[in-house]
This record gives sequence, structure tokens and C-alpha cells, in this order.
Amino acid sequence: MSKTEELIKAETIITGHVNADFDCLAAIVAAGKLYPGATLIFPGSQEKNLRNFYMESATYFFNFKQLREIDNSSVKLLVVVDTSRKIRISHIKPILENPGLRIHVYDHHMQSECDLEPEFIIKKPWGSSVAILTHEIRQKNITLHQEEATILGLGLYEDTGSFMFNSTTEYDFEAGKWLLTCGMELDVITDLLNREMTSQQISLLSNLLEGAVTYTINDLDIVISEISTPEYVGDFSVLVHKFMDMENVQVLFALGRMNDRIHLVARSRTKDVDVGDICSAFGGGGHAYAASATIKDRTLAEVRDELFAILYSKVAPKLNIEHLMSKPVVAIPRNMTISQAVERMTQFSLKGVPVVDNMENMRCVGILEHKIADKALAHQLGDVDVEIYMQNPFSTIKMDCGLHRVMEIILGQKQRLVPVVENDKIIGIITRTDLINLLVQDPARIPESLFPENKQERNIRNIMRNRLPNKILNILETAGQMAEEFGTEAYVVGGFVRDLLLTRNNLDMDLVVEADGIAFAKKLAKKMSGRVKYHRKFKTAVVILPDGQRIDVATARLEYYEYPAALPTVELSSIKMDLYRRDFTVNALAVHINPSSFGTLVDFFGSQRDLKDKTIRVLHALSFVEDPTRIMRAIRFEQRFNFKIGGQTLSLVKNALKLNLFSKLSGYRIVHELKLIFTEAEVLGSIKRMNELGVLEAIHPLLALNTSREQVIAELERVVSWYNLLYLEPEISIWKIYFLGICMGISKPKIEQIYNRFSFSQTEKREFVHLRETIFWAAGNIMNIRGELRPSEIYKILSPVPLEGVLFIMARTTRDIVKKYISQYLTNLRLQTVDITGDDLKALGLIPGPQYTKLLYETKLACLDSIVKGKDEQFNFVKKRIKNLYNF
Repeated sequence: MSKTEELIKAETIITGHVNADFDCLAAIVAAGKLYPGATLIFPGSQEKNLRNFYMESATYFFNFKQLREIDNSSVKLLVVVDTSRKIRISHIKPILENPGLRIHVYDHHMQSECDLEPEFIIKKPWGSSVAILTHEIRQKNITLHQEEATILGLGLYEDTGSFMFNSTTEYDFEAGKWLLTCGMELDVITDLLNREMTSQQISLLSNLLEGAVTYTINDLDIVISEISTPEYVGDFSVLVHKFMDMENVQVLFALGRMNDRIHLVARSRTKDVDVGDICSAFGGGGHAYAASATIKDRTLAEVRDELFAILYSKVAPKLNIEHLMSKPVVAIPRNMTISQAVERMTQFSLKGVPVVDNMENMRCVGILEHKIADKALAHQLGDVDVEIYMQNPFSTIKMDCGLHRVMEIILGQKQRLVPVVENDKIIGIITRTDLINLLVQDPARIPESLFPENKQERNIRNIMRNRLPNKILNILETAGQMAEEFGTEAYVVGGFVRDLLLTRNNLDMDLVVEADGIAFAKKLAKKMSGRVKYHRKFKTAVVILPDGQRIDVATARLEYYEYPAALPTVELSSIKMDLYRRDFTVNALAVHINPSSFGTLVDFFGSQRDLKDKTIRVLHALSFVEDPTRIMRAIRFEQRFNFKIGGQTLSLVKNALKLNLFSKLSGYRIVHELKLIFTEAEVLGSIKRMNELGVLEAIHPLLALNTSREQVIAELERVVSWYNLLYLEPEISIWKIYFLGICMGISKPKIEQIYNRFSFSQTEKREFVHLRETIFWAAGNIMNIRGELRPSEIYKILSPVPLEGVLFIMARTTRDIVKKYISQYLTNLRLQTVDITGDDLKALGLIPGPQYTKLLYETKLACLDSIVKGKDEQFNFVKKRIKNLYNF
């Protein structure tokens, strides 16, 4: 560019890492679709073919610019793809100095820590960055033309090894499928990826093969090969890939000295060696199975020596399971009682024990933890077989497994002990204590991915700011600041966090503070000009702001239950123990709101995994014993979110029902849960699921679902949905309508049993008796009609019936004419009013009394049939009626 040419003013630029591959180039193009008008900056590549493609295609089709053409000071937003590290975008270093620069990141390299401080980041463990950006493009309904789809496909296919790398995920396949619908040209991709080797490359490949040396590093075979050439050789990574294809190599590090630089290309086919992590130590990057780095100012010998040092520190030696495991095994049979199991574990000082099918075949069928057995005893369940509360499913290992798998099970899956099996027979166990004793001697063996304390904490501050209204954000920030002043920690917890991650609207805030929750709530209410209500027994409070917004505040607490189905006793505890008392893992999430760590997600129990897997899972085996209403909640959440109750949780549901724990629940608590289910958007699914699992029958045998009830409830869903869309007054008690549905067909003498089971008050009983009787009377009159009904006749039949009953009749009937009459009544007839009042009747000399109501009612009927119109006609109508009736 000449001095006379003006620099480009670019507010938004998009770029990727230096030494870009096809995935990086394609991701830049893809990001351009998400940021219209942005300037694309290609960072350069070490591959000749890729450079040629860029020069011939990208320059013309996608209008890439060079950084020297850009006015650096004009850049306000930097979008970085396929990396999240400063060291890998050194080509735009001057722009990083811009004051107030906003940064957005899209990356799939999970092991590399982001040090760019972005305001927005999407980082997913997918096989390619293209898959991530394609997903975002599809979410925004953006279309691609054929050239765009092809270049995106090129990046996708290269970074997934044509979907054959272990890092490939279902999302990469989904991206490929969609790109095909956009016109992706597979023959072009094939031509570019299946590159013919030059004679120079063939010679260098031969040198790589001949110079390869296998080293046994911490019990793992690793191949290292080196070449030197005075000039740069394109597609060095292709040579390494060919090497891997030709030889049966699990891990390969290729070092190539070219000109004044060392090029390191690494490939791995085992989880034991993360080449992305190793290459990042040299300033490079990649993922666990394929990575590279370019090193300046170092000799080949220096790089080789450093590589050996890193390998010895990062590759953990394999361990002989036989030396680590404990034997002989102390096990218990599945039909042993809880009391006997506790006695056995106490005798041998065991915190957990494997459960076997029987003591002869020693086939492991579960694991029982001492603490669970103790809690079962406290709930008077000592005579129950251990198989009911044993952990199942569970993981086992074989003798040839490595230490990494043992750590995955004990540290990652939180399984207390790991049975070692051979020929379906348990021959030993490895306990958490066995593993700890080993790791105390050599803590470097623990992979960072399995060591919770070393995990990179997820911060969802940007998600909160993007999805929450400013009012809610302000409340959270104010409460967090106040907690800081209190010298304590505060969190927003439960369904609010769950729905935030599920992108569902939920502004019901539950705050937990590791201090006196009531004192905190009082101060928060004062600060925000609200008022507070509190419950000292449960150490909870609710702050009600002037606009009606409610904020529930609780003291971090641990609940324990003195007997099955009891209300909880509360003790002070930490946030972890507070979350542990929750019903399901998906509700056991918290977000720190103190200013220093605002937005940090707290997940002790694998809640994010269960949200991703769409699974409802309890936190411990006695959850339903302590509170059987959680069974109804599990069904409600399962249907609301289209999740599935997990396998072991489902077994615990069935076991709780076998113990007849619902009989210990008060009618009030059952009705409370039913009301919540009946106010969901889709009620029938929950009712069918309750019936399938036997919950309805457990509540009362008369409530079992039959075909007629199912059909009516399905119609009730449609009727209630229709009525709600009318936005008419008054509001209806939806739960009463569905209650009528599940009780349909129960005779008058027997319905009394249901009222008693649900602990209805005398007033509530009278209301339902009246409701059922008026429904029966009105239905008999309106469903058996043969001719056309006048509006007044419709009104006379339906007006004595509460609205809930009218809607029930509408759902119950199969006759269109009846539905039409009911619709006419609900939307028109019942809403019409008369113009005259009691004052008019009094002016006519009529003494106030019951006759007022009768006359106004007759007047309305006449108005409905258009016999009289307007106040004057109504007045004359009433005047005649009075004269005829009372001889006035």
C-alpha cells in the first residue's frame, strides 16, 4: 500500500491463529456471516496448498484484508476464532492495545485457557470450530451460498480427519449434514485434502520413517522423529499424517528444522497423551489428538530435550491394578438386610461394600455406601434388602485397565470404590483410600480434568448479562455487594440458574447466604425500599420490592428428616451442603454473586452434565424416602423439560412406592404437588406418567387413569389453553378443572374418600359437592337438547355453574353445537350487563328485597334475547313486570 492510500476504517475485524489451517480459515469466513460488515483478516499459514487456496479463492470470494491495510485505532470489536490465547494471535498485537476493545471468541480447544478477557465466548469440546460457528449460523437462520458451504466443509473435514478423529462429535456430523443441504461440494474438498506428495515430501517422509525412534516414557510407547532441511517444506502435517497411517503408532511427535524455525507436529490416538496440552507449552495449540507448534530461536536438540522433559512430567505411568487393589473381597449378597449390612461394614471398618448376586458366583450387582445404609436405618428401614438402596449403575474395571480409568471412576464419577472383575466375578476392589494413598506419594499423576479443585471454573457472567433483564441483574449485583459488606458469600440458586442455562424465562430468584439469611433479607429490603417476611424456624425470608418482585432469601442450610415423609429439621451449613439437600441435580446449581466472583457457576454434583443429557437424577438414594413428593416433582420436571428420569432414580421411585410412603404424606402436601402439576402447560403427560409408575394409585386407588379420563384430560388441555388466550375475568382455578378430570366417574359416596384423603376442609368439600352437582344438572340439560336454544336458555342453564364446571362440560361433550353454546356463554352472554340498577327499582316504589335480584335477572334474559334494548326499554320492561306481579 502506498503512502497516499487511505487506511480502511474497520470497527469489527475477524481473525484466527497464526499458521492457520483450513478450520481456522473456514471459521473466519463463518464468523463473517454472524458479523455482517466485519473485515476478515487472514493470519497466514505454513501450508503451501492452503495458502494457494486462500490466494485464489478467499481473496476473491471473501474479500480478506491484510492488517497493514487497516487503521488499527478504528477497531472496536475483535472476533477471534479457533483459539482463545493471546500468544496465537500475535499478528494483531497492536489492536489488542486499543482502549475499550471488545472481544468475542469462538473456539473448540478446551485444554487451552482463555487469556483474552472476552465479553462473549463460546467454547465447546467439539471436533472443529466450524461446527460451533455453523451451529450459531443455523440458530440465526442465516443462509449460505455454495462457495461458503464448501469452504466451511473444508475446515470441518480437515479438523475431524473426515470424521475419523476421536475428537469428532455428533455436532460435527450435524454441521456436515446441514452444509450438504447448502450445496457443499464434496469433490472440491476431496481434491484439496487428498494432496499428491512431491518428490521432496516423499524423500522427507522416508527420512521421518527411517529416523523414528520409539521411547518408553512412563510405561507408554511414544515415537519421536526428526528431520532437517535448509528450506521450508509445505504440508509437513500431511507427512506426519501419512506416517501415522503407514505405521501402527499410538503417539507421534515429528520435529522438522526448516530454515530458522523448528516445526513440531504431534498426533495421538490415546487419552493418555494430550498432544494439544504438550504443544501449548511450546506456544502452539490444537486439540488432544492433533496439534502443532512453531518454535523460533531454538536448536533442534534444545527442543528435543524440552519435549522429553514435558513428556516425563505429563505422561503418567501405567499402574499394575493387581498391586493396587485390595483382596480378598468383603462383599454382601443383594438379599441381605440393611441392618445386617451395617453390622458387616462396621465389623470390617468399611465405608462402602460391593453387593453381589450371591456369595457363590460373586457377580457384582451394585455398591452400598455406609452413610446411605446408616440413613436408611434412621428411617426405620433396617429390614429392607440392600439391593433397594445400593448404587446401580456403577463402573467396574478389569486387570489390564490403567490408572487413568480408576481415577475417572473415583474422582470423576464420585464412585467410592471400584470392583475389579474377571470372567464376571469380582476378584478385588480399589477404594478411594487406596487411590489417595497412591496419589499422596505422587500427586502429579492426577490429570487436571479429573481434579475438581484444579478445574477452570465456568463463569456465566456474559450469559447473565445477555439473558437477564437489567432490573434482575441490578438486584443480584446489589445483593452481592451487600454480601461483600456483610463479610459473607451469597449465591443465586436452584431453578433460576437451571432455567438460565436452558434459556427459559424464570425470574423467581432464590438467594442463599452463608450467614443469617433473615438479617440479610432485612437489610436488603431496607436498601431496595421493600418489605420483608420471614420464617424463623426455617431461617428463610422473602423480600417484596415496591414493584411486586419477590426475592426468596435462605440461610445456607442442611436439612435432615427425622422419619420418612417428615418436614425437615434445619441446621446451619455451607453452600455445598445446602445444594446437597435439593431434590435433583438439575436444581442443585448455584451462581456466586459477590462482586469479586460474580457469575461463577457452582456445580458440585454433575448438574451441567445432567442438563446436557436431559436427565432427572436424585442426589442420594434415600431422597424419595425422605420426601416422597419428590416423585411427583420428578415427573413434573421430566414432562416440562422433555427430560427422562435416570435409570437408578427410576428404580428408587419404584422402591419408594413399594414401601407405601405416600400413605405417610398429608393430604395437603399431595394436593400442593398436584396443583403444581395441573398448572403446567402439558398436564396429560404428567398424569399418564404418574399412572404408569403407580403414583396415582398410591395416592388413592380410585384415581387410576382409564381411557375416558385420559380423553377428557386431553380435551381439558385444549379447552384451558383456549380460555387462557381469551384473557377474560375472573381467573379460573385450573387445578379444580383437572381434579374433576381425574375424579371423573367416581360415585358420590366414594368421592368422599378422596376429599378425606386430600384433607379438604368442610368449605372445600361443599364447594366441590356444589361444583359436581351443578355440572351434572347443567350437562344433563344442555347435552340432551335437540332444537336450537335461545341465548336466554343457554344462560339459564350455565350461569348457576362455576366457570371451572362450564369448561369441564365443554371438554366432556362431543357435540359441536354444545361447544358452540358454551363458547357463546363464556365470551358473550355472561359478560353482558343491564343498564338499570336497584336504584331504578327503588324509584318505582318497590321495597328492597329478593325481588330486586329476580327482576334484574329477568331483565337480563330479555336483553339476551333482544326483546328489550337500551335503558328506556329495560325500564319499561321492569315497570310492566312489577305491575303484573304486584299490581302497582
